[in-house]
Amino acid sequence: MTPAHRRERERAILDILDDLTIRTQADLVRALERRGYSVTQATVSRDVRRLGLVKVRDEDGRSRYTANGTEASAPVSRRVLRTTLRDFATDIAPGDALFAIRTHSGCANAVGVALDEAGLEGVVATLAGDDTILVLTRGPTDRERVLEELDGLLER
Repeated sequence: MTPAHRRERERAILDILDDLTIRTQADLVRALERRGYSVTQATVSRDVRRLGLVKVRDEDGRSRYTANGTEASAPVSRRVLRTTLRDFATDIAPGDALFAIRTHSGCANAVGVALDEAGLEGVVATLAGDDTILVLTRGPTDRERVLEELDGLLER
């Protein structure tokens, strides 16, 4: 499974939660299958954890999944960036108005795409190789702010 496929499935899960009442992970598996995703309950369980979905009680006292938890309330692109940074990044090194993010071999593109989609203010461009992303910011002030934000996303 590619990171792009996982991001697409996670977006579908959030859309499903907006449209339907999902009470169990089995309900979520069936809803995903109706949208063309062939997944197991174990995959859905990992998605639920990664997205920070929580169960809440309806007015009738029955529980359902929602994306109203702390992690899930962040925009999808930020959650994806956080996940890809934690999964693939090994180091972030500053320059004057740019910095480098080191990743595991073959993972730089996934992190670069997540950075681009997150639309971090002050980031002008990213350039991804095999295991390194160069991030160009407007200047040293933006670079420091973006580095702080990325460091915050890496905190566990």
